[in-house]
Parts: sequence; structure tokens; C-alpha cells
Amino acid sequence: MVENSGAQTLAEIGVIGGSGFYSFLDDVTEVTIDTPYGAPSDSLFVGEVAGRRVAFLPRHGRKHHLPPHRINYRANLWALASVGVRQVLGPCAVGGLRTEYGPGTLLVPDQLVDRTKSRLQTYFDGETRADGRTPNVVHVTFADPYCPVGRRASIATARAGGWEAVDGGTLVVVEGPRFSTRAESRWHAAQGWSVVGMTGHPEAVLARELGLCYTSLTLVTDLDAGADTGEGVSHEEVLEVFAANVGRMRDVLFDVVGALPESSERDCLCVDPLGGQDAGIELP
Repeated sequence: MVENSGAQTLAEIGVIGGSGFYSFLDDVTEVTIDTPYGAPSDSLFVGEVAGRRVAFLPRHGRKHHLPPHRINYRANLWALASVGVRQVLGPCAVGGLRTEYGPGTLLVPDQLVDRTKSRLQTYFDGETRADGRTPNVVHVTFADPYCPVGRRASIATARAGGWEAVDGGTLVVVEGPRFSTRAESRWHAAQGWSVVGMTGHPEAVLARELGLCYTSLTLVTDLDAGADTGEGVSHEEVLEVFAANVGRMRDVLFDVVGALPESSERDCLCVDPLGGQDAGIELP
């Protein structure tokens, strides 16, 4: 166990794992991080992939004890940034809202719809933190929620490895922890949205506020209730399909890590989200 104040750069790329994906790295150093927003979901697990230093964070905790609506997303992204992470990959399990997006589909979304209800999703709320510092109210552009560079690297890497990733689509994020009703699922599909999940937001917007590149890679584990004529999705079904594809996802993520640009060379829309606005607090 290594205690870290956040002052030292330990990794440049972060991976926030989803259901059943806590074995991403083999040889790791466990790092505990404290943040102004409380404790993250778990320790960071830092190691080397493709010659790059990577910090892996179990989104739900290593024992999967945190439901999606109780994850401390602000602490998670702050912890990653505090150890030097500037590019984040966010694999997650989702339901397909179209019949062509069946189990085993890898979709790299380019848009996001937020249908959560109770999640804190900004650092710039004007509320005094536990450390006595008060951030200003800042409004960040979020028209394009994902890093275009990370998206291109993910799609190209998956296809080069024989997994025909879907380029673009809309991820709708619901509160959870329950799955959608058929009516909700049919409504989501009627809007033209592609996949539905319970995580991935507010990760994306918090990453943007911190100036981090964030790329979502969604693995379809089931057809959502409105696209399925059966009894509806179950948790066991999700875990079974994710487990069957975890090896492929691991290979893709390893290769994407190697394909991402050096953090010092980033020139995408993610780099300067504040555009001169004063955050009122020091960002990691």
C-alpha cells in the first residue's frame, strides 16, 4: 500500500473499469488517494501498459459494493487527475436500444443524454468544500462530450484487432440501479438513442471540467427491455456477457493506451475547457 498526496505524477492515462472488469492490470502498485470531495470508489492501481503509466480505478469498488447512483464520481476523477492522469478511458456495460446492437457489440459513442436524478456533476457549484475553499460558478461547454482523439484511436484500434466497433451513437445514462421498464426503453429508442447504461455520466463532464480527455467504450451486454421480446435483462445476463468479452475489451484497451498521444502533445477540445474563466480553486 502506497499513500500518495497527489503531488507526484504516477500515471498519465486512467481507466475507470465497469462491471466485471477489475483485473485490467497484472503487476500494479496500489495507491490510496484522499480528495476534497471524499474518498474515491477504491484505491488506484498503477502499472505499465504499452510503455505508458496507467492508473486503473474500479468504478464500483473492487467488491462491486457501490451501486451506480452512489459512486463518488467527483472524487474518482479528482483522484485520477491528482496523480497526473490527463486522458481517461471509460469502458462500461450497456443495453442495446436497436436490434442491430446485440450482445457483444462495441460502440464508441459521440453523444450523451443525461437522465440521472441525484448525481453531483460539477466541481464549480459555489459551495464551500471541506477544506474551506469555495469554487466559483463556471459554465463549461459540453456540446461534444467525448474526446475526438480518444474516439478515433479507440475505433481504429478495435477494428485493427478484428472487432468492428460502431463509430458514434448516443449513450443515454439512467439513474439505476434498476433496469428500464419496457416503456422507458421504447421511449429511449424512439428518440434515436443507441445504447443505455447507468455509468459514464457524470464522469464525462467532470473530466471535461478538469481538462481531461474522456473516451467512453460501451460493450452491449443485452438488448434493452423495449428491444427484447423476452422477460427483460437480468444482472446475471449482463455479467455473463461482459465476462465472455472481457478478454477482447482488455486487448483493445491495451492497444488504445499505446495509441493515445503523449499528454504534453494534446491539442483537442478537452485541453482548455474553462476558456479563461476563473475556477476559484486550484485544479489538480
